[in-house]
Amino acid sequence: MKNLTAPRMERCIGCHSCSMACARLVNKALSWDMAGIRISSSGGLSTGFEARTCLACLPAPCAAACPTGAYSQRRGGGVVVKKSLCIHCGECARACPVDAIFLDASGEPFVCIHCGRCVPFCPHDCLEFADPEGTVASTGEGREVAL
Repeated sequence: MKNLTAPRMERCIGCHSCSMACARLVNKALSWDMAGIRISSSGGLSTGFEARTCLACLPAPCAAACPTGAYSQRRGGGVVVKKSLCIHCGECARACPVDAIFLDASGEPFVCIHCGRCVPFCPHDCLEFADPEGTVASTGEGREVAL
């Protein structure tokens, strides 16, 4: 299983293209509030940006905290989300150790599911969709790099 990483955030210009791609392609919405990856300033424009995304915990505390089983452990770390089972209680967000589960105004949670669909939309190649075992990483430029 591959995981989303952000190894080159020094290149980020804060365009939020990754967030918009996630919202549109994964969650079928056009709103930053419905993205599983968020970009924020790490202390002002001159200090750069950081990607807030699921770190693919193994075991995932959000899955353990979910009372309905909407979140289940993904092989290789992270979670698989069944939105139809979600009751919008927010327990998953409270359990996340890195605040990478985002709740919209109605309490619906959004989390990175490590699908990699945002990677090609990053214009500065900040993101990677990589095998955590360290074999090959896929970059947003469509090339593979040995790790």
